[in-house]
Parts: sequence; structure tokens; C-alpha cells
Amino acid sequence: MNRQERRAAAKRSSGSSASGKPSEAGETADLYARGQDHLTGGRHVEALQCYLQVLKLAPESWDAAFRCAVLLHELEQHKDALSYLDRCEELQPHHAMTLYMRARTLRDLKNYPEAIAASEQAEALAPVDADVFNNAGIILQLLGRDGEAIEKFDRAIGLRPGFVDAISNRSGSLMQAHRFDEALSGYALAKSLAPDDANIDWNVSLLHLLTGNFEAGWAGRESRWTKRTAPVPYPVFQSPMWSGQDSVNGKTILIYADEGLGDTIQFARYIPLLAAYGARVILVADDKLHSLLARLPGVALCLPKSARDVPRFDFHCALSSLPLAFGTRIDTIPASRSYLPAVSEAARQAWEARLGPHARLRIGLVWSGNQLHVNDHNRSIPLKVMTRLMSHDAQYVSLQRDPRPADAALLEQRPDIVDPSGELTDFSATAALIACLDLVITVDTSVAHLSAALGRPTWILVPYTPDYRWLLDRDDSPWYPTVRLFRQDEQRDYESVIDRINAALAEQVLEFAA
Repeated sequence: MNRQERRAAAKRSSGSSASGKPSEAGETADLYARGQDHLTGGRHVEALQCYLQVLKLAPESWDAAFRCAVLLHELEQHKDALSYLDRCEELQPHHAMTLYMRARTLRDLKNYPEAIAASEQAEALAPVDADVFNNAGIILQLLGRDGEAIEKFDRAIGLRPGFVDAISNRSGSLMQAHRFDEALSGYALAKSLAPDDANIDWNVSLLHLLTGNFEAGWAGRESRWTKRTAPVPYPVFQSPMWSGQDSVNGKTILIYADEGLGDTIQFARYIPLLAAYGARVILVADDKLHSLLARLPGVALCLPKSARDVPRFDFHCALSSLPLAFGTRIDTIPASRSYLPAVSEAARQAWEARLGPHARLRIGLVWSGNQLHVNDHNRSIPLKVMTRLMSHDAQYVSLQRDPRPADAALLEQRPDIVDPSGELTDFSATAALIACLDLVITVDTSVAHLSAALGRPTWILVPYTPDYRWLLDRDDSPWYPTVRLFRQDEQRDYESVIDRINAALAEQVLEFAA
């Protein structure tokens, strides 16, 4: 909940006050005042403690329970927030603000059916509350129901003209619906209303990249360094940030992996180019990638992010800023078939022994990514959907790390899937296993990047509106020569994608057997 929403919630809840004896009333008033002081100072934990004490003195206070729920939600303790919203519902049934916060909290818990139900009740009780309709739109957006989401955002904007969040969210749904010109117009309006909001710049840059306008896309992403609301964390360094203008010949430059694991693998291709300019490159990467990237050509020193000490350097640059520094366009992407360090023969042979005779096509499978990823609901699928590919005479190998409970249970029941997940301790181990496979079929995850960067045949399932790097309306990738993309159509159904992969896979199995 942002500051504006928090103020609105506090204003709406101000009609309820704590009850109790006169002495208790004075004490609760003091606690409320202290809680507000803590909120003003950004000390949410301390504010929560004040309101919890109010509830001890006045257990029937809906206002105190609601404030606890809001603060727990802000502290991302969503299950605890839900319990206090239950208490609010008991104290004041059918209360619009309780239902609104319940819908927000259930949304963050990814319990979308119950979130929709709570939102619909809130809408009926508060038909002129713009925040309620904006939240309803977000829930529908997360479910891929963008046409309905746009209607909710329109309602929110009609109730509150100039509602920046709703205007920006509407543009997000327009983008998902491939109404790109309308989305750009919406973002332009949002930007005119909130010129310092870097999240708008970020979203516009992703739209430009998705539609192939790399010049505007890479440049737009750089706004995250100049605005306080930057969506990507980055350390504070005293040395200058390199943007491709200064000579790095004879200089030491620190490259910091500022985004996800897949992004790190994708943009690691620029490091040998940077070293060719005469730079000594220090790479700081996620610990899980350290052993793999430490052997990358051009890396003088690779440090895990957990390392505390960093040697002196002359410049620094975010890894995902290197495409801008190198002036990358679609036709100038450095797209070697394989650019990661070769897998050690000993490691590869160990997996060969584990897999047994290579008498059938070997296929690696990945069906889900990080559940915390903002787009996980669009890219991950259940294992039971992926198993529809297993009617062919092939050896299937799970490359999935940390399967979700339902998938883990199914995996135990499928002896026809080799499951070495306990041995995939880092990306080097996974790379050695991939080197033994003929094909990797995966959703859009870091393993997709790993397999493709190793030059292995890689088939990727991508959503109707994919991550920007996969562009639009093509089944290949200018980033990875060995990638084949299988896209959702406007129905946004992975079942039809699986059908197309099945047909292509039948050909691969026949070719291997020939």
C-alpha cells in the first residue's frame, strides 16, 4: 500500500474509535498518537506495536484491528494481516474497507478466486471508491483477463481523474492485449501527471524493447539511476558509472549483476567484448552463478554477491546496462552459438554415467520458475501439463529446482522422469547435465538462458505477451541461435502450445532414431 492509499485508509477508518473506560480511552489516544508519529517517521514495526497495545486495551476496536492489518500487509506478513481482517469482519460485518484490504491481501497471497469475491463485495459497498476498482483491475490483470481489467481501471479513472496508478495499470493491460499504441499514450499521460515516477519509465522501456525499438528501450531503462523510485536495487559506489563513453583501456571496471539469474546469463555475453577493449573486469554475480561465471572469458575476477570486500576499481556498470553501452540493436546483438565456459569433461562424464546408455533422445524439462517473479503466473505451468509431452520414446530428465508441492508429489509417481534435482547444486552442475542432453524444453526461466547460452537446442514456451527479450511474432531469437520459441496465441492457453511442441517433438524423435 502506497502513502496515498495508506492516508485514504486511515481517513476512512477514522470514524471508528477505541472503546473502553475513561482512563483506558486516554491511554489508547496516546497510543494512537504515538503510532501515527511512528508512521510519519516510517517506523512501521513500532507503529504496529502501538496498535497491538490498543487492541489489548480495547479488543472491540475495529479501527485498531484494521490498522494492524494494514501495517502487517505493508510488512508483507500477509497471512497475519488476513487474520486481523477476519477480526475486522467479525467486529463490523460487510464493511467496505475490510473487504478492500481483504481483496488486496488475498491478491498478494495469490488466492485470486477469493480475492475477486472480496473485491466484488467491496465494489458493491463502495461504488464510488477508485482504489477499490483499481485493485479489482489488478486482480483481473494477474489472471490474464485484461479486457475486464481495463474496464475496472476505466471505472477507477472515471471516479478519480488523474489517478496515476490506475492510468499506468490500464496501460499495462493494454500492453498485454497488444494494443501498444494505446499503452504508450496511457503511459505518456501517467508520466505527465507523475514526472518523477521511474516505474513508468521502466514500463515504457520494456514496451519499446518488446516491440523492437532497442534505442529507446535501453535508454529508457537508465532512468532507474536518477529517480528515487528505481525498480532495481543497485549498490552505491563512489567511482564513476561507465556508460560506454570513457576509455576503459588499462582500467579496472566492476560489472554488477543487477537483475535476475536469467538476465545475468543473457548479458554475460558482453564481458568478453569489454575485456577486448583493454579493461580488467571484476564481475559481481549471484552466488548461484559464481562457479560458472568465474571461468567466463574476459573475467579477471568474479565475486559472489555475498562477498564483503571488493578490490579497487575505476568504473562500475550494471550488467544490464551493457547493451546500451555497446549500442545494441537487433541486428548487432553479439549472438554466438555458445559463449559460456565449456563444461569440464569429468563433470560431463559423471552425468553420462548417471543417465546410462544414450539409446534414445534425451530431453530436459523445466516447467516452473521462481514463484516470486512478477510474471510467474503467466510463464509457469504444472508438471501434469508438461507430462503431455512424454508419449514419445525418449529419456526425460527433470532440470527443475525446488518443485512445488503438487509437482513434487507427481514427480515421485513418475519413474519415467529422471530426477537428479538434489545433485543440481549450482549452475555449473546444471550446465554439465545439459551438456549431456539433446534438447531442453522449458518455460521462460534461468535454465532456458543457461541451455541456450551453452548452445544446446532449447525450446521455450512463452506467454502471449512475453518478456521483452523474446520480442513478438517470431519463433526464433536474435539473442540465441539455438532457441525455438513456442508462443501462446491470443487465447493464452498452454495446452495448444504443448500440442505444437508434441508435433515438433515427434519429428525430433524420428530423426534421432534414423
